[in-house]
Amino acid sequence: MERFEFIGVGAGPSNLSLAALAEPVTDLSAAFLEVKPRFQWHPGIMLPGAELQVSFMKDLVTLVDPTSRYSFLNFLVDKGRVYRSLMANGTAVSRREFEQYYQWAAEQLPSIRFERRVKSVVLGDGGLEVSCEGGERLLARSLVLGTGKEPVLPDFAASLRGPEVLHGSELLTVRPQVAGRRVMVVGAGQSGAEIVNHLLSDDRRLPSELTWVSSREGFLPIDDSPFTNEWFAPPYVDHFQGLSEDRRRTLLGRQRLASDGVSESLLRSVYRKLYLLDMTGDGRLRHHLVPCRRVVDVRRRSGALDITLRDEDRDTTQSCAVDVVVFCTGYRSGFPDFMEPLRDRLTDSDGELRVRPDYSLEWDGPADLRIYVQNFAEHTHGIADPNLSLTAWRSARVLNSIAGREIYRIDHALTTVDWAWEPRTLTHDPAPTAPTTTLAEQR
Repeated sequence: MERFEFIGVGAGPSNLSLAALAEPVTDLSAAFLEVKPRFQWHPGIMLPGAELQVSFMKDLVTLVDPTSRYSFLNFLVDKGRVYRSLMANGTAVSRREFEQYYQWAAEQLPSIRFERRVKSVVLGDGGLEVSCEGGERLLARSLVLGTGKEPVLPDFAASLRGPEVLHGSELLTVRPQVAGRRVMVVGAGQSGAEIVNHLLSDDRRLPSELTWVSSREGFLPIDDSPFTNEWFAPPYVDHFQGLSEDRRRTLLGRQRLASDGVSESLLRSVYRKLYLLDMTGDGRLRHHLVPCRRVVDVRRRSGALDITLRDEDRDTTQSCAVDVVVFCTGYRSGFPDFMEPLRDRLTDSDGELRVRPDYSLEWDGPADLRIYVQNFAEHTHGIADPNLSLTAWRSARVLNSIAGREIYRIDHALTTVDWAWEPRTLTHDPAPTAPTTTLAEQR
């Protein structure tokens, strides 16, 4: 049985960052187990022209170690693209090129082992024992879960899942027939807007009717203003952890448009395409953009899909017929099947993981054995947890905790907003001030 200081399960962007930051630390042996044969980043929705919503500096390593060889900038230099990229993109980066960067980093990291499906994790003799399909067994004192989120399809639609009822993450793998058909896109976040933009971009595959449903008050832009972006900086994570559970839940609801809104450039692209189709498209496309609606049921009837919507404004229900429905209804962190042997030792009475500030889990196992989570802690660490913004910082915090020492300095980030401000109070009565007099009185 192979022994390591820590084992990562999953090699998505989060654990890829951890692997890159751990690579030069020679006294920390590590292995990262990934079920896929190679790195892939949301292949089902890697649409042409889709761009990152964050700066390329929020890569695997730069915001913690800008000298690392695994930075996006070094990728551009290594590939001979750096000058062309600056001239073509400025600070913008396509998601497809960022996936190429991730693949480039993964290929250079010897700790990553592809085509390894983890079957179970149990408490072994002197560590956490990880068993893989094929009989491979590994032992480590720490485990880092980075298995990512699962697409969420509403329960009422799950039984119809297929080429005509699908999640947005499956668009390019399922490839539904949309040309000349009635298509509905449910969800007005970035993914929903990208799919609508994609459907409007190819005259040969243009639907006959497009309905875009938003449960919000409209089709709203992401809040990318500077003060809002302070929610995606380390000082706010520490502040958020210290709040009550009820307050954290309230804040997460209010902050959604900081991460789930649509980039303004994409909204303008969709709006312009609809305008041009209306003015010059000879009526080839009918479109309905409907806010304040929530899809509550889908049934197959008479060769079509009968969609029931709840109109939040008028407190009524409506129904319409479509041929294809694409649900852009987000993702959730599911408890990994391979962790079932330890579930009762890791979750509280509500089934929630109890996450410490260093991203380790509270549990009743040996104190010197740690289980960490990546992208599982939005409820305790804030809205930035599933975002790329803190990928490097979070990985550095996990790595420092595993090592029991400061490998990377992460506690010195400055903030403009004073989240933990405590006003100074007077401890005694102020000294009396001399009475003011007018110039006439002085005379």
